Amino acid sequence: MALLVIAYLGGVLTILSPCILPVLPFVFARVGHGFARSTLPMLAGMALTFSAVATLAAVGGGWAVEANEYGRSVALGVLAAFGLALVSPRLAAVLTRPLVASGNGLLDRVGQPGGAPTDAAPTVGRSLLLGIATGLVWAPCAGPVLGLVLTGAALHGANARTSLLLLAYAAGAVTSLGLALLIGGRVLAVMKRAIGPGEWLRRGLGAAVLAGVAATAIGADTGLIARFSASGPAHLEQALIDRVAPDKPQPATDRGGRMILAAATARPTPHLDLPVEGELPPLDGAVAWLNSAPLSPGALRGKVVLVDFWTYSCINCIRTIPYVRAWAEKYKDQGLVVIGVHTPEFAFERKIDNIKQAIGDFRIDYPVAVDSDYKIWQAFENNYWPALYFIDAKGQIRYHQFGEGGSAKAEKVIQSLLAEAGAPVAGGLAAASEPVTPDAHGAEAAPDLRHIRSRETYLGFDKASNFASPQGARANAARDYTVSALGLNEWGLTGNWTVGAERATLNRPDGGIAFRFSARDLHLVLGPGATGKPVRFRVTIDGTAPGESHGADIDADGNGTVTETRLYQLVRQAGDVGERTFEIRFLDPGVDAFVFTFG
Repeated sequence: MALLVIAYLGGVLTILSPCILPVLPFVFARVGHGFARSTLPMLAGMALTFSAVATLAAVGGGWAVEANEYGRSVALGVLAAFGLALVSPRLAAVLTRPLVASGNGLLDRVGQPGGAPTDAAPTVGRSLLLGIATGLVWAPCAGPVLGLVLTGAALHGANARTSLLLLAYAAGAVTSLGLALLIGGRVLAVMKRAIGPGEWLRRGLGAAVLAGVAATAIGADTGLIARFSASGPAHLEQALIDRVAPDKPQPATDRGGRMILAAATARPTPHLDLPVEGELPPLDGAVAWLNSAPLSPGALRGKVVLVDFWTYSCINCIRTIPYVRAWAEKYKDQGLVVIGVHTPEFAFERKIDNIKQAIGDFRIDYPVAVDSDYKIWQAFENNYWPALYFIDAKGQIRYHQFGEGGSAKAEKVIQSLLAEAGAPVAGGLAAASEPVTPDAHGAEAAPDLRHIRSRETYLGFDKASNFASPQGARANAARDYTVSALGLNEWGLTGNWTVGAERATLNRPDGGIAFRFSARDLHLVLGPGATGKPVRFRVTIDGTAPGESHGADIDADGNGTVTETRLYQLVRQAGDVGERTFEIRFLDPGVDAFVFTFG
């Protein structure tokens, strides 16, 4: 019930988003045509379309996002025609003639009683069509609440609960827009009385609709306008989530509902009286097993099991791997079995060859289940990267830890469960109780938490934030970008790029990315693109070569090469940590850039 209320209120708050501004002229244009025949069908069309787009995005992944882009183009054409019809009565008659004819034919077929207004069906049809088109334009304005709903749908599959939450969200948005219509109707009525027949008012609304179409077509709804929403409804929605469930860690989500890498949220437990949290679920559904034959709960009985959910470009996972690797080695002779469950975030992390390469790079020799279809993830009802689940010898989940950190506590849990199982203590009690000190270099090293003031930042339009290039991000289209002065945690592109749902792709050589950050380490997930050809690049910090502050994947002069799709460590500040301007310039075209992370 609490989630239903949150979803409804989140929908209500949608109207406060700056990117809804180009949509409002379409809504107000139906004022004065009657509630039952105009307003209600339009709102129904919007809710229907929005719910359909949201559901497709939840269960269909990236292809649904791309399909919506085509739908938006068609919708903009419909809305442009509608605006022109408001400006020109003669054009309106031409455009609506087929709809009027079909509506009259429909009335004749159903036996409409004499005397009924013959334009009822066309009015309803036009309003419904307008609502559907407006819904396609409106859908990208959703905020964190919808992201939370869609995350559950994407990870746990479509179900009745998700449908109810989507319906509640759409109902909230329709409520706020309905109130806007009511208020707008009264304002327009006063204006009509003041200016007579309303001809100029109608033309003014048509011009406003056309302006909204133009703003949406150039990306102002999700680009320039959205840049001014940092302290707006998205923050209100997130505050609402935190207010209702302040003690429950929530996965950060974007408006498209995809999971963002979890922050360190290890659950504190003051003692080792570990309760039973559930049974080890089936490990079926992996598309492949690496380093092992497929494992099952039955085959693991009598063993203490550690299940680690990870994905190979996740910086939090990368910094956890050295501990998991060390525990697997230290306790393997005492009955500990470690299973890595690789569940991807990005499309490139689904490729078996990429995963095999990552396993080799991270020196992982314990079993890894390739969970590209999220089957094991769903069986555990998991929501985080990384996530550790500790299972006793009876097959019972006794403890879990979300996010990096908490390694000392996690190792004590392993020792406690092994002791319960009667495992022999190799090397004596003192050796067993001494925590591991893993060999961690480069990106695997622990973060400098005291100085991190920058957060994970995605470059794809689905989850991009703080984009500062004045041109505004244009989805799925090549565009020339520039960047000038940057504030803290702002970033921008230079050169010709195509910004997709989850990555930005450089189309021509000599393009770059700039980011104003504050952290010891800066990482960037990069790939060589569709061609697979290496891409050379050069990094500068505050306009000069990094020197001793270079990361593990570049030299002191800032030179490096993208040869595979993975996380690259580009900066590790050697002196005092402060605000710096990072810039990477690619000498070759074709690079894919996904996400910045910091440490």
